[in-house]
Amino acid sequence: MKVVCIGDSLTYGYGVYSDECWVELLGKNLDIEVINKGVNGDTTAGILSRSNKDILQLKPSHTIIMAGTNDLLLNYPLDNIIDNIKFILEEIKINNIIPILGLQPPIVNDLAIKHWDKYIDYKKVNENLLEYIKILQTFACKNNIDFINFYDYFIKTKDIINLYSDGIHPNSLGHKLMFEIIIEASS
Repeated sequence: MKVVCIGDSLTYGYGVYSDECWVELLGKNLDIEVINKGVNGDTTAGILSRSNKDILQLKPSHTIIMAGTNDLLLNYPLDNIIDNIKFILEEIKINNIIPILGLQPPIVNDLAIKHWDKYIDYKKVNENLLEYIKILQTFACKNNIDFINFYDYFIKTKDIINLYSDGIHPNSLGHKLMFEIIIEASS
């Protein structure tokens, strides 16, 4: 089994050592080939533009795709973000690769304001993120695409702030939880 994980900094593992990233934990603990194609700051359009090189040419059996946070932070139209993800998912399926959709964790507003741009309305971004996740979840169900809902697990965590380094990016504890969520979802 070969799995390509593609996305933005949440996939790349921004802010944690590579061996603490959920992608690396997946490969190490399941003894499968896992390729990290996360790029810090990437958008769904960026992922779409590199999908041939970073997914199709690698010929994985499965692809986990998780993206959209940067699009939402940049206030891109929700319809465009969803169209990009749908196109990537269709491209993956047409090439006989099993897609798995990652639904990203929420942003912790106060922590994000402290570490990032204080002029971004993180509350609004989270509202848009929740709408985005609901739309993708419905699409995934209608099209028999498996998904992993990190958002729901993180939001139910008692001390969610302890899972983040800066309000947007999970710390090592957050990445460990993401790995555990994948294991639970796959069983």
